[in-house]
Order: sequence, then C-alpha cells, then structure tokens
Amino acid sequence: MARFDILPQPVAHVAEQQPALMPCAACDVRELTICDALRGREIDRMAQIVTRIPVPAGRTLFQEGDEADHVYNIIDGSLRLFKLMPDGRRQITGFLFATDFVGIALKKRYAYSAETITDSVICRFPREKLEALFAELPALETRLLETAGNELIAAQDQMLLLGRKTAVERVASFLLHLTRRLEARGLKGNKIALPMTRTDMGDYLGLTVETVSRTFTKLRRDGLITTPTPHEVEICDLDGLREVAEGS
Repeated sequence: MARFDILPQPVAHVAEQQPALMPCAACDVRELTICDALRGREIDRMAQIVTRIPVPAGRTLFQEGDEADHVYNIIDGSLRLFKLMPDGRRQITGFLFATDFVGIALKKRYAYSAETITDSVICRFPREKLEALFAELPALETRLLETAGNELIAAQDQMLLLGRKTAVERVASFLLHLTRRLEARGLKGNKIALPMTRTDMGDYLGLTVETVSRTFTKLRRDGLITTPTPHEVEICDLDGLREVAEGS
C-alpha cells in the first residue's frame, strides 16, 4: 500500500492590497465545508495555514496509529476509511467524498487509516495551527464540532446496518445514503457514481463480494435500479428502494 509522499504545493499567499483574492475564497465547495463558517478576512486567516495537495488514487493519507498531526478537507475525489483486524482482515468504516472532513482525532493518534480511491484534491491543515485558530475564530470550532457530531451519527447508523439489517437492506440503505449526499449538494440523487469496488462495499457492509453482486442483481431484477456500468447506479424506484431498506 503506497504511502502519501508527494511534496505538497502550498497555497499561494495574496498580496496585501488584494487580501480577498485567494484560493479559499474561490473554492468551488467552500460553502459545503467547515470553511463556510468563515467570512472576509477570516477566510484569509484560514488560507494562511492550509496546503492544497493533489493525491493520486491508491495512496494512504494516514495510517491507523500515526501521529494525528494534520486534518484534511476533501475538495475533489473519494477516500475509504478502514481498520485492519489482527488477522489481517479489513473493515471499511466509511467512504468520503468532496466536502468531507477527515482526520479528527480525540487522542494524539489516528484511530483508522485513510486511502484515496480516486485521484483527489485535498486541503491539509496542521492540527496545532488549526486548533490555535479556534480562539480567534469560534465559529470554526463550532462547525468542526458539528462535523464530529455527524461522524458519531454515521458510526451509530453503521452499527445498525451491520447488526440488524439483511444483505439486501444493507445495500439498499447504502445506495440511499449516497443519494442523500448528492441531494444535499443540490444534485440529482437518482444517478450515483460508485468509485469503490464491490469488494470495498462488501468490506463496508459486512458482506462477501459474491453477496454484494447477487444483491445488485436482485435489485435490478426487481426494477429498483439499473447499473449502466460497474461504477454507476441509476435508481428507478426510489420509494421501492426505501421500502427494501426499511425491511417493509
């Protein structure tokens, strides 16, 4: 597994006479990230500590147990979060996409590993410098706490998914989760990109790759979805998919 070792290119500082014209202010997804809590010169202060970096697919951003020196905001692309069990098996704990924040650690070390699925663009923040900004920019700390709260809710949903739902309910719930993410960004939720493999989905949903494939076949046969390509799903019957996810 390749470690992320690309030398990053720092965000350029803007001349004093034009403090507002900087990459953070012009970011396409800023209004959907933690940076949306900032205004005017607050954005400039954030930009002074951020580094925007391209990360190729298949690179490890950080590993479980590494010192949690940085936190990250995904600008473009997708990541998988996972933990390795003592016997070498992998449990994927989440998939992240543009606008997601990653790397929050309650202790000084990361509790999971993060790896890019696709070529990605990521903003990297030194943890100590970001924490130092909280006293100056309290709205930023509030927004980050909201993000941490959402992570807790997602973890609870994952426990329900793995503990109580059948295979078809798990896959249906997963597709609906991706649909809601698209709709939250103002996009149509009926066409879903699946950058992850069927093996990835199985490691996330607690299913074998064969079960994932059979479940997709069943959902297609029932007229709930189509799969134009292995990495695309089009939802044909949203209400029907919800009923399956809820065990109705």
